[in-house]
Amino acid sequence: MAVSLARPLVSVYDEKGVPSEARAVPLPAVFKAPIRPDIVNFVHHTMSRNKRQPYAVNVDAGHQTSAESWGTGRAVARIPRVRGGGTHRSGQGAFGNMCRGGRMFAPTKTYRKWHCHINTNQKRYALVSAIAASGVPSLVMAKGHLIGQTPEWPLVVSDKVQEYERTKQGMVFLKRLKLWQDVEKVYKSQRNRAGVGKMRNRRRVQRRGPLIIYGKDQGLTRSFRNIPGVSTLSVHKLNLLKLAPGGHVGRLVVWTESAFKALDSIFGTWRKESEVKSGYNLPMPKMACTDLARLLKSDEIQSVVRSPIKKTVRRRTKLNPLTNAKAMNKLNPYAIVVKRAALLKEERLRIKKEGGDGETRLQKLLTLRKAQHKKELGGRKDKLKKSSDPKVKGRLARQDKRKALKVEQSKKRAKEAAEKRKPKIPPPTKKVKAAVKK
Repeated sequence: MAVSLARPLVSVYDEKGVPSEARAVPLPAVFKAPIRPDIVNFVHHTMSRNKRQPYAVNVDAGHQTSAESWGTGRAVARIPRVRGGGTHRSGQGAFGNMCRGGRMFAPTKTYRKWHCHINTNQKRYALVSAIAASGVPSLVMAKGHLIGQTPEWPLVVSDKVQEYERTKQGMVFLKRLKLWQDVEKVYKSQRNRAGVGKMRNRRRVQRRGPLIIYGKDQGLTRSFRNIPGVSTLSVHKLNLLKLAPGGHVGRLVVWTESAFKALDSIFGTWRKESEVKSGYNLPMPKMACTDLARLLKSDEIQSVVRSPIKKTVRRRTKLNPLTNAKAMNKLNPYAIVVKRAALLKEERLRIKKEGGDGETRLQKLLTLRKAQHKKELGGRKDKLKKSSDPKVKGRLARQDKRKALKVEQSKKRAKEAAEKRKPKIPPPTKKVKAAVKK
């Protein structure tokens, strides 16, 4: 759509493939309409259902026999059974869908609801979207059409093409406009249909080629009807099944000049109503700018959006403090003291029970435990000192610094306490001074 909007005038090519600068045509408003693939797909699916033919099984199928249930009391199912004797068939179940030779479950009927109603505005919206998408080169190429060498898009040709009557003229015309490679692709795609359809008069399948939309048929349909994949369509009888085959937008469309000019009168614009469809205007787009990336990066949005949270918070397992000592100590630091007191009490009782001086043994035990703990800490520190990690080394240096500071502070406090403990000597009296002088 952006390519179509950037070029308000469209060149008209003659039958030789040469553009005429004097005959440039303004781009119809329908090419700027919103493209809604969801509506196109829905309407296409519903329209294709309207081509179905009713089918049903024979109304008497499975019921062309005389059968009656044996009732209860004979230890067999109550399904109707074939009457008579002297043959295998007698006594066999009948009529039911579980029986051999019985009818199907819920036999199909011809009075089923085959056709679907489609809202008129919805049909028009789908048609408008399909036309708008046919003017976007990227969507046409995404559909699989080969338009890489085509000089201009949307492609408009002079009305002289409408007078063609021979297939040879149509072939030459497509080759001059560099569209024959799309027809060659159709030739290569011809193959037998998979499935039962090959026995039902639709044996061959192939891809779709160019669609030529004309204003007036002066022999054009006869010129292109024998070229495989090429379809022709009147601008006054536009069909979504041809404009968006398979419910997918972006068909390769070639417009004649008269058909291209008639689009504004058929579909109207946003300011002017359609001349053909009473009270109809083109649908309004939901967004003025559909470039979402550009919208999100605009200053107006970025000024009110918070900065991204780059810090990732990992979920941690919640530990049970009743079974995990670290979790308990974090919740209740006094738990360490309580636990230690309980252990010491238990140790005293055990020593007392064994006999002997409990206090002395307990003191020795505590000293031994402290020494072991100090040894373990020293071993860990030696391991950390050998580490080559700069973070570990920095942490050890900070610990040493803190330890040295604590030692210095403790020495200072001890010195101050010693000075306080010294007895204060009273100042000498006058008598003492006189005695010292003598």
